[in-house]
Amino acid sequence: MSAQTHEPRTSRRRAPIAITIGVVAVLVIAFFVFAGLYADVLWYDQLGYLGVLTTEWVSRVVLFVIGFLAMAVPIWASIQIAYRTRPVYAKLNSQLDRYQEVFEPLRRLAMYGIPAILGIFAGVATSTRWELTLTWLNRTPFGETDPQFGFDIGFYVFELPFYRSVVGFASAVVLLSAILVVATNYLYGAIRISGREVVISKSARIQIAVTAGLYLLLQAVSIWFDQYATVTEQGSLITGAAYTDVNAVIPGRGILAAIAVGVAILFFVTAVIGRWRLPLVGTALLIVSSLIIGSLYPWVVQRFQVDPSERALEEPYIQRNIDLTRDAYGVADIEEIPYEAKTDAEPGALRSDAETTASIRLMDPAIISPAFNQLQQFRQYYQFPSDLDVDRYELEDGSTQDTIVAIRDVALEGLGDANTWYNSHIVYTHGYGLVAAAGNQRSADGQPVFLQSGIPSTGALGDFQPRVYFGESSPDYSIVGAPEGADPVELDYPGGSDGADQTQTTFEGDGGPKLDNAFTKLIYALKFQSEQIFLSDAVTTDSQILYDRNPLDRVRKVAPYLTLDSDTYPSVVDGRIVWIVDGYTLSDQYPYSDKVSMSEAIADSDLPTPTLAFDEVNYIRNSVKATVDAYDGSVTLYAWDEQDPILETWQKVFPSTLKPMSEMSGELMSHVRYPADLFKVQRAVLGRYHVDQAGAFYSREDAWTTPKDPTAPESSALLQPPYYLTMQMPGQEAPSYSLYSTFIPEARGAQSRNVLRGYLAVDSDAGSEAGVRSDGYGKLRMLALPEDDNVPGPGQVQNTFDSDPTVGRELNILQQGQSTVTNGNLLTLPVGGGLLYVQPVYVQSSGGTAYPLLQKVLVAFGDQIAFQDTLDQALDVLFGGDSGAAAGDQEVEPGTETPAPDGGTGEGEGETEQPTENSELQTLLNRAQQALENKQAALQAGDWTAYGEADAELAEIVSELVALAGEDGASTGTPSTQTPSTEAPSAG
Repeated sequence: MSAQTHEPRTSRRRAPIAITIGVVAVLVIAFFVFAGLYADVLWYDQLGYLGVLTTEWVSRVVLFVIGFLAMAVPIWASIQIAYRTRPVYAKLNSQLDRYQEVFEPLRRLAMYGIPAILGIFAGVATSTRWELTLTWLNRTPFGETDPQFGFDIGFYVFELPFYRSVVGFASAVVLLSAILVVATNYLYGAIRISGREVVISKSARIQIAVTAGLYLLLQAVSIWFDQYATVTEQGSLITGAAYTDVNAVIPGRGILAAIAVGVAILFFVTAVIGRWRLPLVGTALLIVSSLIIGSLYPWVVQRFQVDPSERALEEPYIQRNIDLTRDAYGVADIEEIPYEAKTDAEPGALRSDAETTASIRLMDPAIISPAFNQLQQFRQYYQFPSDLDVDRYELEDGSTQDTIVAIRDVALEGLGDANTWYNSHIVYTHGYGLVAAAGNQRSADGQPVFLQSGIPSTGALGDFQPRVYFGESSPDYSIVGAPEGADPVELDYPGGSDGADQTQTTFEGDGGPKLDNAFTKLIYALKFQSEQIFLSDAVTTDSQILYDRNPLDRVRKVAPYLTLDSDTYPSVVDGRIVWIVDGYTLSDQYPYSDKVSMSEAIADSDLPTPTLAFDEVNYIRNSVKATVDAYDGSVTLYAWDEQDPILETWQKVFPSTLKPMSEMSGELMSHVRYPADLFKVQRAVLGRYHVDQAGAFYSREDAWTTPKDPTAPESSALLQPPYYLTMQMPGQEAPSYSLYSTFIPEARGAQSRNVLRGYLAVDSDAGSEAGVRSDGYGKLRMLALPEDDNVPGPGQVQNTFDSDPTVGRELNILQQGQSTVTNGNLLTLPVGGGLLYVQPVYVQSSGGTAYPLLQKVLVAFGDQIAFQDTLDQALDVLFGGDSGAAAGDQEVEPGTETPAPDGGTGEGEGETEQPTENSELQTLLNRAQQALENKQAALQAGDWTAYGEADAELAEIVSELVALAGEDGASTGTPSTQTPSTEAPSAG
């Protein structure tokens, strides 16, 4: 007996324990959730964008409640009505009796639990539609109408998706209600199957008929809206309503909607009179009508009316597609310029393009990152990105210099065994300095010529805050700040005054939430799962925690409605390093506009195919320019396209988060540029839509495509990226900072001709006047080459370079000693009345600390090529000894100031007076002769170390010889006989 009573007592003792454990577990989970939410509040509040977070949260909560109630209440009501109107004395079969016996103990739970569970799912789904709902509530007209229905385009972008979403949700609610109504009525005998008959009680009949009628009414509304959706749907020929859609599909959907309303009325009548035959016949009629009107009739029209005369019948609809596609992608105002490209290189042909050739960028940002690392890294705990960025700066002499720029960011993995929690989160908190190299210059041995470099940072960019707490590779979090008077602990940079090994600093900005109390420390200890945040003595009431430090992440969080450009870049603006980020507003509902996969359009050899939340688009605007301060992480959003209706709508949703363009400083204006991703999408569209006449478009006789990157592996299908260059297009009065790409004919089957058909460039210079964008910015120009003109495309030119025997022999020499030869970006420039190709060639030795050095330059014009040490020499060879071009790849000796783009030089640090004694001149000539002999001997022996030493000595002698000849400053160009094509790929 005691054994029988022991188990219940044990169970009674365990029950409170289990309940307590369950409650504690729920509280712990709830606190973790709360910690994450509260940390978000602190982050947004510190940044000044708390309103963005609260607007999103409130919207999500309200929509969750609406979705929950809109699903749960109708379903609960339907079940309750079915249960309360059940037959009390219904005669059930034995099977249903057993079902009722099982279900009855769970009936109350099911009647409330099923609606609640479905309501939760519906609420979650509805809350994800907060952006769609807010844009509908704050919609802004486009001021333009579609050509089919005459509605404002805003109806398709903002309203129609919302209405269709609401109808779809309501249809799901009614359909689920109908299923549960039938199940409940069957379970309690209101619906019985007696032989071949189905017996339905009056109450069940009314409820089922009314529910069915409501569902059909919703389907009628859905079919009606489907008429309008035809102008945004992708067809076999175009996006938008074509001939068959306009003359068969749209009228047919209107008829089907009317039939659906009629059948719904028949169901309502059945609820009153109790006859099911009419609605059942009506439903059958609706199904047959949908097959005949919705499918068969459009097929007949397409097959027997359109296909035989497709070009003529579809022409007006194709023209709609062309016009609205060009509007939606911002290419309607492109200037098309016929370009009869010359292919003969005549002497002096480049004289009128001297400014363009002087600015040709030979430093490839995708290749020279190892040179930045070797020459400017200084410590293993610093790093540069693998792909550098391109920018331009105005120098002291007033000239503008295209530059390669990169941030020297902190790299915690370089700490090795010293990568402790204290070091990685308290000491090594930031990077230091922006490094900039001239895009069109190199040192005598092929290294970049740095305009801004070193630690501390010095150079032509002036004084600015060099510390980088917010970068693309910053640690996940750092704790900074210290009480006033406390010794700094953050490593600022290696070295210091009085022979110190390093210099420390303390963050003095406002860059993150403050850890000024135990509760906040606990919140972040939980968020980052690190008890050290709570326990460490280094975390004081003056500490701040910096996290979410990638510029793209910060902009994405404060402007969730933007799709961001994949390439953010750093610039020195008003004494600060800032990251400049381009933001896009997108839509896939622009009527008659062709849809493009954005991820595929922007993927090229610079950026492999990315994963985007919003991929299929048919409208794009660069509506926002954003900056992120590299020191304190502050985010500023500027309305760049203030006429964009989508941006205007979001400004109503998040007021006061965007500043007008008029508040942009002149220095910031001088560094913003036309964004690459927008340009890539536009070139993808213009491959077909450069044709603006329907007849020619239909035949696709002039379809173009972007060529594959000729420098990528042969198996790669990646496209050639567009390049930023300072150049002068036909139609421009002066050279301008531009972005360009080329086109070749679209492949037809296995046939592919790599000849140029188009050259697209956009003016990327916004000017330097505060708050005022230059008139030329964003101007698209297309050079259209004649069909019978066989100007070689990038692939053809690269093949010519690779197969030329002379080039091959010299490359083989460069590759001796296991050195690696790498072809840089193949640039195309419209100069000399034709198209000039320029490609830098880099050599890298096999040593572990080696880096690529610019050693040679390949150029091509028409079917002629040249391969020389410098661009100036190559152009002269190509154009009969007199290209007329200015020096583009100026060589700069160590210890000299950076030459200006026009070939002028500053004063060298070690400038010497001109000697008057002939003996000194003779001595230098003798030394030069010996150095040349040493170089030749080292070349033949493959001894690259000796070769580099001899070459460095020769370069020094040349500088002295030029000084003796009376020229001011250091030499800016070394003759080819003194700078052989096989300079050593030494790491320096």
